[in-house]
Amino acid sequence: MRDDDRTVGRVLSRRELVGLLGLSGVAVLIDPLRAQAPAASGSAPVCVVQPEQTEGPYFSDVMLNRVDVRSDPPSSAPKPGARLDLTFNVTQMGANGACTALAGAHVDIWQCDAVGVYSDAKDALFNTIGQKFLRGYQLTDTNGAARFTTIYPGWYPGRAVHIHFKIRTNPKAPAGQEFTSQLYFDEALTDRVHAAPPYASKGKGRTLNEQDGIFKKGGRQLVLAVSEKSGGYAGAFNVALVKKT
Repeated sequence: MRDDDRTVGRVLSRRELVGLLGLSGVAVLIDPLRAQAPAASGSAPVCVVQPEQTEGPYFSDVMLNRVDVRSDPPSSAPKPGARLDLTFNVTQMGANGACTALAGAHVDIWQCDAVGVYSDAKDALFNTIGQKFLRGYQLTDTNGAARFTTIYPGWYPGRAVHIHFKIRTNPKAPAGQEFTSQLYFDEALTDRVHAAPPYASKGKGRTLNEQDGIFKKGGRQLVLAVSEKSGGYAGAFNVALVKKT
């Protein structure tokens, strides 16, 4: 079992949330029943604050600015797996609760491949140091959106199926904001995806969401809504940072 470190997030009460808005420069957590839905197209954005979770052992700040993260540069051959078009909609909440799209934020993603292997990492089962597949970053556009083309992740012992992400307002500045968390997937959908190659070669033994100790600390708020798309799947995730005061 690999150690993805401890969970760092928890759900805050409304009183704690109000106090934190005036004091903290990081994203905050809120009861999912009180989280608001995304704004309709053309209307003002709505802040949806999400649980922060552990970075884990496999983050590598490779600084690869690319939409399609599937390949290991300089090769253009994508890692095999079901295509997943992933969009992050990033907003910023001011001290008064006002919400605006956050342009220019640096959004990293990193994940394992279809058989549970990470790039640029050394593990008891693999050594991929120097490889860069399934890693990369994008800057959010004027609407706060960062888009990636990746694959539906596989699994490895001890963890539910997930994708890591990190949002930074200025990666080169110590004073910049940073928010790190993970995305999870519906179990029924994962069953269908993993029944096909190349995932099926991994066999049985996947850890389910509710069996994952990290998922238990806010993971239900982090399940990605995924829809079928021609040639694969698509999902969008909304997350807000709290503006520094």
